[in-house]
Amino acid sequence: MFRYKSRDFPTVLLVSNGITIKIRTLVDAAEALLTRWPDDDGEDYVVAVRCCLDAITGVGHADIARRTLMKAAEEAGMRVIALASDIETIGTSDKDAA
Repeated sequence: MFRYKSRDFPTVLLVSNGITIKIRTLVDAAEALLTRWPDDDGEDYVVAVRCCLDAITGVGHADIARRTLMKAAEEAGMRVIALASDIETIGTSDKDAA
């Protein structure tokens, strides 16, 4: 059985109408989708809710829930920000940092 760990869900910030929602876990994502979402009738929203709840119960995966959450946020007109500390740097070497 798949066991969810919070590190499986890199932090995402969602911005809508001047309000920033910080999503650090699947539980944060579910709470945002179910209680703080500006538009709950979109196709991507329904998929995100299902994927998030599936991941919490161990049927789905956190990475899929995160991707569908971000897609639903874009559908709802929200700005999506993935924190820099959660993004892998590609092609950077120690020589480049100097």
